Amino acid sequence: MIKVYLAGIASLYEGEDIEIQYSIYDDLELISKKSISMDYVKPAIVGQVAMRTVLSKLKKYMSKEVVVVVNDTALYESIRGTLKTKNIDVLKMAKETRKKIAGFENFTIENVSGNHVKTENWVQALKDCKRT
Repeated sequence: MIKVYLAGIASLYEGEDIEIQYSIYDDLELISKKSISMDYVKPAIVGQVAMRTVLSKLKKYMSKEVVVVVNDTALYESIRGTLKTKNIDVLKMAKETRKKIAGFENFTIENVSGNHVKTENWVQALKDCKRT
């Protein structure tokens, strides 16, 4: 099983870079742990950009069970299709992200924002990501 811990961090000011952090584990063995700076995108779609970035890193694991752990309710609901937004950018990105996810045989997204213990594990998994 592939387990991915993912965070998309928006900048506070328009025009500044965003940061994407992820850790990828294959049966508890660390495969990759990175922090990537990317050009500015609207804060509403930072989570979607982060998810699409990590999906491109997971292409070779499409036949395995993949679990992506996030601490982002808006991202979780937009991928599930239950987000009640009318923001066209968010809706477009969510549709494109769902298409990419459909290529995986067994894909699950887990939102840990309501569970203190799981949130602490998520924080520890993303701690000390190497900047690229």
